[in-house]
Amino acid sequence: MAAALQQEPAAPGLSTDQARGLALACSSAVFIGSSFIIKKKGLRVAGVSGTRAGIGGYSYLAEPLWWAGMLTMVVGEVANFAAYAFAPAILVTPLGALSIIVSAVLAHWLLNERLNIFCVLGCVLCIVGSVTIVLHAPEERPITSLLQVWRLAQQPAFLLYSVLVTSAIVYLIWHVAPVHGNSSIFVYIGICSLIGSLSVMSVKALGIAVKLTFQGQNQFWHAETYYCILIVAVCVLTQINYLNKALDVFNTAIVSPIYYVMFTVATITASCIMFQEPQTGPQMATEMCGFATIVIGTFLLHATRDLDISLGALRQQALTPYGGAARLPVSLSSAVAASQGGNGSLVQSRSISPPRSRSLEMRSV
Repeated sequence: MAAALQQEPAAPGLSTDQARGLALACSSAVFIGSSFIIKKKGLRVAGVSGTRAGIGGYSYLAEPLWWAGMLTMVVGEVANFAAYAFAPAILVTPLGALSIIVSAVLAHWLLNERLNIFCVLGCVLCIVGSVTIVLHAPEERPITSLLQVWRLAQQPAFLLYSVLVTSAIVYLIWHVAPVHGNSSIFVYIGICSLIGSLSVMSVKALGIAVKLTFQGQNQFWHAETYYCILIVAVCVLTQINYLNKALDVFNTAIVSPIYYVMFTVATITASCIMFQEPQTGPQMATEMCGFATIVIGTFLLHATRDLDISLGALRQQALTPYGGAARLPVSLSSAVAASQGGNGSLVQSRSISPPRSRSLEMRSV
């Protein structure tokens, strides 16, 4: 007993497996973030000579650059899948936000897509909110067999969730996407995120089946394994189709964070319903605060994406004395002029000219 008390505690830090998991998660974020840019360039090249993906074309399937992006994404997803085998989800999942930063930086340098100061702030808020939700989400119960996952998926609550999500996906695809798909970024990404919440559960079950098979317990004798393969295939193909549409129509630096946020929220929701882990009051309050942060960040990204305003312009505006002729950005001037029914070039400053006298008005007439 005395010898045990004299032993020094182990030094805090990451274990070897956790370090490997974090390295795989970081590399996964780099590959996935890069894949958005490579596929975007492939979509642009394919759109020049064929029908664009945003209007229902599939000419990108003949573009090698797009396939290079797909291969990059596959490598990233494989690395992400392997990361969960070494490190807990609470360490791996938040690192998915790194793909947003990677895609935003590469889009700036390779696609000439610029982010204004409000979009940058929106990205930061989205990342903070998503990490908050992930870190405070309830832990999943340990799963040791494929049939255990299948029984959890047959619970009434998760069956109801699956029916509602499937109905929402069908409605978005057949009624909303043809009308508002090219004007609202949330349509295509919403389809991908809702489908992703179902595919993640199937991927988890399939991963358990593969793991147990390598350990000597062949899970491919069960029909449920092939059901999972079919669900994953259908979900992944649908996600790829509508993600391509979103990338073809909207700014890559905006698609990445919104897709990450919506996918994370949908996946955590599905996981909570399926595994039904208990939550404390403070935990639920923290998750709600994280979700509110995500909503604010998403609003900033969507509402200010077309504004051409920088930090320098805001600083100059703040330093302008009261009553001075502080010039507005061109985009803001155009917006003001449009709201007044005039020409954007006529709105040049915030200074307001004093009204002319009535005699001058009569003289001008």
